Amino acid sequence: MSFGKKVAILGGSRTPFVKSQTVYTGKSNQDLLSAALADLIAKAHLNNKLLGDVVAGAVMNHPFDWNLAREVVLGSHLSHETPGLTIQRACGTGLEAVNIVALKIASNQMQVGIAGGTDTNSDIPLIGQRKFTHWLIHLKNAKSFKNKLVALSKFRFNMLKPQFPEVREPRTGLSMGEHCELMVKEWHISRKAQDELALRSHQNAAQAYEAGFYKDLVIKIEGLNSDSIMRKDTSLDKLSSLKPVFDKSETGSLTAGNSTLLTDGASVVLLGSPEWAEANGLDILAYFVDCEVAAVDFVQGAGLLMAPTIAVSRLLARNHLSLQDFDYYEIHEAFAGQVLCTLKAWGSAEYCKKNLGRDSSLGEIDSSKINVKGGSLALGHPFAATGGRIVSAGAKILQEKGNGRLLVSICTAGGMGVAAIIER
Repeated sequence: MSFGKKVAILGGSRTPFVKSQTVYTGKSNQDLLSAALADLIAKAHLNNKLLGDVVAGAVMNHPFDWNLAREVVLGSHLSHETPGLTIQRACGTGLEAVNIVALKIASNQMQVGIAGGTDTNSDIPLIGQRKFTHWLIHLKNAKSFKNKLVALSKFRFNMLKPQFPEVREPRTGLSMGEHCELMVKEWHISRKAQDELALRSHQNAAQAYEAGFYKDLVIKIEGLNSDSIMRKDTSLDKLSSLKPVFDKSETGSLTAGNSTLLTDGASVVLLGSPEWAEANGLDILAYFVDCEVAAVDFVQGAGLLMAPTIAVSRLLARNHLSLQDFDYYEIHEAFAGQVLCTLKAWGSAEYCKKNLGRDSSLGEIDSSKINVKGGSLALGHPFAATGGRIVSAGAKILQEKGNGRLLVSICTAGGMGVAAIIER
């Protein structure tokens, strides 16, 4: 194990993940994260407990949530002397939060902590024009009546036009979907293959819900106790009938069916030392073994969502493992095309030599072991909450099996990727 001390995964809770601007309209990131945390506190009997830290974050940050993690702690039944740390690593925020808590436990800085993430596109703050802000500053700083008149004369009504935050790369001006269209064209990923992967995601998620897998992981809120995006009745015919949404020409292949929808939700994970777990009467679901983050220079042409290929390669090398040494794989489905590009890259000797510094390819993965309880395409993807969802579900998968090893791979905006290993 790469960590110097074992780090146990002791439980997790999350809200149902729902399509943005529907059920959770008006609920803040703080509301959603607080709901998930309250359930975890109740399940793990953490009332008034002092934890080493609560690390959490969001991608779509509201200015009023400037200290999100700490405010959520103060609104909870944890000891209010528990500190909070707010972070952001795009879609890898949740997994990075788990990593930070795990590292603190592994280094004996603390014995127990909670990692989490939340995102809502239903409480997006309106952003004013910067030139309006600058105008207000000049007006405020004008001391004389004459200077105030000069400042007032520079006001323009178009300064009042609000801006909405966009999920778009500032360095390229392209959305994540537009970048993924470039990737699937480069890797020659077919529309049919993308739709087939999306269908498997929905089928696996539906089967997991029918088997009761998510019953103790997903809380009830706003009358919901399951994810609203999942479609158990979808089919290849229905998915293939959808029109491309990013490249609307005849060469476009990313649709609303094989791409994740904008989603609201929150998740939290409890981690601790084995000793703390035993002292507090909690079962160990699995162990968080190691984590790695990587990035690619997408501005110069690398695939925006290809960084997980690098992160996984480094993780495998450090832990002396092959890509096939896993019982399960949780690969975040930002887009079906992204997953397929990643798998194809790992199987390419040329790519692995050029980009990963390996003598041969990492090889192929048995598709029946990937996202066995459904992936982001079916369950949804509230950016910062996905990591917590995957870690909690992955730990439960291993607990039910009784042993095994699971690989986590998450792509993020900004050309980054986060990967992790979970074992039991």
